[in-house]
Amino acid sequence: QVQLVESGGELVQAGASLRLSCVASGIKISWYDMAWFRQAPGKEREFVAANRRTGTDTFYDDSVKGRFTISRDNTKNTVYLQMNSLKPEDTALYSCAANVNPVSASNAPLARDYEHWGRGTQVTVSS
Repeated sequence: QVQLVESGGELVQAGASLRLSCVASGIKISWYDMAWFRQAPGKEREFVAANRRTGTDTFYDDSVKGRFTISRDNTKNTVYLQMNSLKPEDTALYSCAANVNPVSASNAPLARDYEHWGRGTQVTVSS
């Protein structure tokens, strides 16, 4: 049984930093490209960042570029999202996802292409 379990979300003030973690079980993330998505109340799910299985290529939404960093530790089967300079508009439920097929800049944001999803961790940024 595949499980992706996110953690690290909490209530913080604008300007703060958080690091989210996504621990996988039932799969080896070294065989998957991994991504983070987020969904705010009343809004559609949106792409945040993706990371190729080799760790050498990363993709970001423009709204987080320069502030967020996706990384992975394949030995720990864990993906991370370091979030700096948080803004109130970053408030959302953050979920990680796994794609067995290689992602590129064009298809990394396509949620439908990811086979496995976590339930998410809530990030709330107050102004």
